[in-house]
Amino acid sequence: MVAIVDYGVGNLFSLKSSFAAIGVEVIVTADPEVLKNADSIVLPGVGAFEDAAKKLRDSGLDKVLIQLAGSGKPLLGICLGMQLLFEKSYEYGEHTGLGLIKGSVKPIKDVIPAELKIPHIGWNPLEFKKETPMFSYINDGDCVYFVHSFYAVDCDASVVAVSEYGALLTAAVQNKNVFGCQFHPEKSGKVGLNILKAFAEIKENEIC
Repeated sequence: MVAIVDYGVGNLFSLKSSFAAIGVEVIVTADPEVLKNADSIVLPGVGAFEDAAKKLRDSGLDKVLIQLAGSGKPLLGICLGMQLLFEKSYEYGEHTGLGLIKGSVKPIKDVIPAELKIPHIGWNPLEFKKETPMFSYINDGDCVYFVHSFYAVDCDASVVAVSEYGALLTAAVQNKNVFGCQFHPEKSGKVGLNILKAFAEIKENEIC
C-alpha cells in the first residue's frame, strides 16, 4: 500500500486517482501509524515552501517522515514535496527543509534567460544522469509535466535526471530510498503513471 501524506498541501485527488488507475492500493492519511504500516510514502506539495514546511512541523509529520526514511521506507517527494526533502530553501527568505537530501532550493529566475516565463509550465523531456529504479519503465527523452519557479541546486550526487528550460534544471533526485520529482507524474500521462508504478514496486530496505 502507498500512503499519500495529507498535510494540507498538494493535489491529493489526482495522485490517488493515478495510483488507483495502475492498480496500486493507496490511502491518503495524516496518521503516523498508517504511514508506518504503508509499503511506501508519497509527499505531495503545491504552493509555498515556508507554509508547507510549517504545516509538516506543526503536525509532527516532519519527524515521522525523517524517521521512516531513515528506517529504509521508500519515500517520494513530488514538486514542492521534492523541494521539502532538501536541507533548505531560499524561497522568499531562508527556510529549513527535512534534510533528507543534501542541497538547497533556489529561484529559476537566477539561471534562465529573462525572456522565459516564470513559473516554468509545460512538457519537457528528461535527460537521465544516473540509473534509478524510479525510471525502470520509461526512457531517456520521455516528456513530463512541470509547474515550478524554484529548483534544487548543490545536489549533484543525488541528481538522476535534468530538464532544459533555458538552463539545465534538476528534474529528479534519489538518495538511497528517498526519491524526488520536480515534475508532476500524476499529470504526465502514461510516462508519469509508469514512474508511479516503478516507485510502488520498490521494497523497504531494498536500496542501501
